[in-house]
Amino acid sequence: MAEASPWRFLDRKPGSVYKQLFVKGRNVAARTLYGRYLSEEEPRTAEQIAADYDLPLEAVLEAIAYCESDPPEIVEDWEREEANVQKRLRSRSQCVGSGSAPDESR
Repeated sequence: MAEASPWRFLDRKPGSVYKQLFVKGRNVAARTLYGRYLSEEEPRTAEQIAADYDLPLEAVLEAIAYCESDPPEIVEDWEREEANVQKRLRSRSQCVGSGSAPDESR
């Protein structure tokens, strides 16, 4: 039997390769909300973030709590994303080095 989630407003995004949690029914990752909360340039309160995203305050507070729990899936997703970026950069530099341009028609 699957263990019950401690999160009321957060869940995995259906069909996504990401393991981190998103706000249920919305295309916004918990880490996005947390990033706004911790922003060095323009930190936002939980109340402001809730208004910005038209979310219940409880959903924002839950996203903050989730991120502050330092879930390993956020790091895993970031590392996978970073590896994909590096792979694309290497591929581009090989195309430039060979004198041929990458196919941008896709």
